Amino acid sequence: MPSEQWTHPEPGDGPAAVAAQPSPEQVIAGLRATSEGGAELTQLLTPEGQRVPSERFDRYVADVDDETLKNLYRDMVLVRRADREANAMQRQGQLGIWVPLLGQEAAQVGSGRALQPQDMAFPSYREHGVAYTRGIDMRDLIGIFRCTDHSGWDYRAHRFHPYTIVIGNQVLNAAGYAMGQKFEGKVGDEGGEATICYFGDGATSQGDVHEGFVWAAVYDAPLVFFCQNNQWAISEPTERQSRLPLYQRARGYGFPGIRVDGNDVLACLAVTRWALEECRHGNGPVLIEAFTYRMDAHTTTDDPTRYRLSDELEEWKLKDPIERVRAFLARGGHADQAFFDSVQAEADQFAAELRDYTFNMPEPPPDRVFSQVYAEPSPVLEAQREEYLSYLDGFATEESLAGSSIHNRGEH
Repeated sequence: MPSEQWTHPEPGDGPAAVAAQPSPEQVIAGLRATSEGGAELTQLLTPEGQRVPSERFDRYVADVDDETLKNLYRDMVLVRRADREANAMQRQGQLGIWVPLLGQEAAQVGSGRALQPQDMAFPSYREHGVAYTRGIDMRDLIGIFRCTDHSGWDYRAHRFHPYTIVIGNQVLNAAGYAMGQKFEGKVGDEGGEATICYFGDGATSQGDVHEGFVWAAVYDAPLVFFCQNNQWAISEPTERQSRLPLYQRARGYGFPGIRVDGNDVLACLAVTRWALEECRHGNGPVLIEAFTYRMDAHTTTDDPTRYRLSDELEEWKLKDPIERVRAFLARGGHADQAFFDSVQAEADQFAAELRDYTFNMPEPPPDRVFSQVYAEPSPVLEAQREEYLSYLDGFATEESLAGSSIHNRGEH
């Protein structure tokens, strides 16, 4: 019996690689695919910062002038700086955990800036960049990872759902929400609504994601499935999870799929605008696979050196999403050194304020767990609250009695 296949060849490509012992040729082919993203990769800015014309997608970024591109650069620099600061604070014991986004700034900022105010976004737990583009205060994100908040923002006002920790569950939530948009007639023209849902390559192996695909397809829900394929589902590479590129899975559900260079902020902006437009006009769901790379650990509890090679990381550093925009701006004379220095200074100040807030964050009162769960109180909730507060008061009474007893013994 042959060993388990872990890649599925296209016609004429030869035999599939096997999990037990891939041939040298298959290993090289896999590395090239990981590096380049395949022939169907949509790219508008090369890693060297050169503009690539696209007959299909140029019109979706026709309004992006020098100032807009500089703003996208600024967004990514600030988001990365905040991410690095939060990562450091977790190591110093200030946060319970942190989920880094290092290397995925273009995918998140590009897609986030494509959203219109009426659109809705459903994140997983790594979408700090998308949150930033939706006007979420980064301090509200910190509260989640310091374990003082579930989410400190008004998700209706920002049109950004609370973070979802359960892998893939947000896809079902997003599918239901998008179906509601369709049922309420909020699609059909340029002013219509659309929903975007973020998940990683590992989540595509979860049943919830595929159920979301089915429901969205059957009801033509205005939903963009945005998969950030960062190559690793914790310690499992993408090729061990799927026989085909992830974007091609959309075929089986009857809606379009597309692969975009996830390290190209301009391409992510263009492709997401196109996908949202499709959904907004009632043409059903779209799957975007943003082909990127996780430059850091899965979370701060993970050690990526145990499962991936350093030369892979070094190769992807050359495709850095921020550096390619910087190269384009500098090469074309669109920005000078003073601009880059000012953005870095702003990012450092941004991180310093975030750090100061975290170190001095007040502890929430005990009854916060009851007041921030339901929209309206109920007798059952109030009874639970009173029982819990009474339980806590018991500790205070015991401490008071113990202190009084010690004091009395001292007098005698």
